[in-house]
Amino acid sequence: MGKKSKKTQTKKSLRRRIAAGWQVYVLLLVPLIYLFVFSYIPMGGLVLAFKKYTIADGIWGSAWVGLENFITFFSSYKFPIVLKNTLVLAIYALLVGFPIPILFALLLNAFPRKRYAKVVQSVTYIPHFISTVVMVGIIMQILNSRTGIYGNLFMFFTGQTPEDILSKGNLFKHIFVWSGIWQSTGYNAIIYMAALSSVDQSLHEAACIDGATRFQRLLYVDWPCIRPTAVIMLILAAGGIMNVSFEKALLMQNDLNIAYSEVISTYVYKVGLQKGIGDFSLSTAIGMFNSVINFILLVIVNAISKRLTNDSIF
Repeated sequence: MGKKSKKTQTKKSLRRRIAAGWQVYVLLLVPLIYLFVFSYIPMGGLVLAFKKYTIADGIWGSAWVGLENFITFFSSYKFPIVLKNTLVLAIYALLVGFPIPILFALLLNAFPRKRYAKVVQSVTYIPHFISTVVMVGIIMQILNSRTGIYGNLFMFFTGQTPEDILSKGNLFKHIFVWSGIWQSTGYNAIIYMAALSSVDQSLHEAACIDGATRFQRLLYVDWPCIRPTAVIMLILAAGGIMNVSFEKALLMQNDLNIAYSEVISTYVYKVGLQKGIGDFSLSTAIGMFNSVINFILLVIVNAISKRLTNDSIF
């Protein structure tokens, strides 16, 4: 009887708390409904990956083919190409693009003149708000071998017309990754700057009394305070490692660099929507494969992080 009465009292107190703050729960319904409608309901469409979809039969009436679409993708000559390009761009961007915002935030935080540090921070995160289309247009204009800054400077110093680096496939990954770092470094550093702002200043004062240099304070005071944030961001980045920017990759593609710029996301678009192909089942299977790999990587990196640092998202 005692246990039942405790449970009853707990339920009543929970109901009272909900009734007292019902406005908050009503507001909470908005993102929950959005998440359900646009994230969970569309998952029903994944059944297309196991069917031979036709418009006449619809999603549920189309013939079931099992793993045939996955086998078609894995046996395609495009599979090793798009997988390699996706992994190269994603790993390159992660290895270079992940530590730079952390270092940038640490340097800004250590900058003695805070007024100028705020100006630098504001200037560096402005590129984040440039749309992908405009960003690619800027890249094309700057690196144009005839009319761009690159072409004009090369001709000014050498008197010769430079090579078109936009058509060189082996340079695509460098242009893609470093332009992305320029665009996102300032914005990505904001979360680390916020974490650094919560560092207890008494720790710095104690370190100064003990004779610690500014670099030692950065290494032994600032970094340990933002490490949990960095670990969480790394886990999330690893979980989306296969999601190479579709718009940017597609806009930067041309006939000469297609062997290096074709990634899974652009291939899904072409298989599903390009005129003459329009295979929705195959494109769904490719997209599902991409998502499964992301999920597996997320679980693996989270498990490794939990074992090594005791920081994880679940």
